[in-house]
Amino acid sequence: MKALRTPGQLTHSLPASGETPSIDKATRSQLASDEALVIANHFAQYLQPGIANTTRMKREVYALRHQVYCEELHFEDEKPDQIETDEFDERSIHCCIRHLGSQNLAGTLRLITSNSPSELLPIRQFCGHALTDSLLHPDQFLPREICEISRLAVPASFRKRQVDQFEGGATGAINEASFSAQELRFFPYIAISLYMSAIAMTYKTRRFHVFVMMEPRLARSLGFVGIYFQPIGPAIEYHGKRAPYYIDSRQIKPGLSPGYRKLLAIIQSALFNPHV
Repeated sequence: MKALRTPGQLTHSLPASGETPSIDKATRSQLASDEALVIANHFAQYLQPGIANTTRMKREVYALRHQVYCEELHFEDEKPDQIETDEFDERSIHCCIRHLGSQNLAGTLRLITSNSPSELLPIRQFCGHALTDSLLHPDQFLPREICEISRLAVPASFRKRQVDQFEGGATGAINEASFSAQELRFFPYIAISLYMSAIAMTYKTRRFHVFVMMEPRLARSLGFVGIYFQPIGPAIEYHGKRAPYYIDSRQIKPGLSPGYRKLLAIIQSALFNPHV
């Protein structure tokens, strides 16, 4: 989801930075699951998920996206107002994660919706030639049933691990000099928490048919978490090698480990009952 350079990149979805390449998939999955339970138990102490539903909050999201997509990744030209936005933002749900200690945004992601056949998802509008699975094509579903995950961004100040310090990296943890050791172990989960926020919003809006363009290695990493995106076409050049993927979000929750299921429940509660 170079490892993470675009809207869904999550190279740090596995928690143990000291793992060796020889460790088997089952062991890595169990380690990730165990760590997720720890994360879930302490998540609310450090991070607050939310929806940017005011002009001020949306501007904060767009400024963060400009920082990552224009200034760092150079996917888009830098703008004089330092705001990165496009025509899809008006029909998007903007998820964000705020770091409680600093009150800064630790990451953002949007869920693009459609309400009519003329409102194409970006994956359909720009990458339609790569959608080769006719049964899982966006056109096979009603507009009100579909959405697309897009524009995941985590700022450099919230990336700590050496493995995340590569050109174009856009997700990771935190600057070790700025935060406590106790906090540091939780920040690799900023990106996965954003994905959980998007999943929660698909449940709330009943847009269960989810599409995304992402690197195949990200799709494999999400599989360790228990989120199994299905490829629906070949990888193409789209800000690097990206492939189209689909998932029915109703199938996600039963496949999550207890730790990730608890994390999803915490995020759902925070999003839907923000004052509780």
